[in-house]
Amino acid sequence: MAERQDLFSKLADRGEDVVGKLSEMPAAQRLLDAGMQLKDRVDELQKKVRGLDALERRVAALEKKVDELGRSSRTAPKRAAAKRKAPAKKKPAAG
Repeated sequence: MAERQDLFSKLADRGEDVVGKLSEMPAAQRLLDAGMQLKDRVDELQKKVRGLDALERRVAALEKKVDELGRSSRTAPKRAAAKRKAPAKKKPAAG
C-alpha cells in the first residue's frame, strides 16, 4: 500500500510540474482561452436551441388555427350572388 501512495504522490508532483510549465507557455494560454470561448459559445447556442422548442410549438398552434379557418371557410354557405342589372334594351330604330 505504501508503494501505491508513493506512486500517486509522484504522479501528482509530475502533474503539478506539467501544469506549471503549461501556464508559462503562450501557446498553451491561447489554447486555454480558445477553449473557454468555445464553452461560452456552446452555452449561448444551447440557450437559443431551447428557445426554438417554444417557437416550434407556437408555429404548430398557428398552423392548426389556419387549417381550422380554411376548413370553416370552405364549409360556410356561399352568399347569394348579387343580382346583375340587365343590360338596357336598345330602342328600335325609327324608320
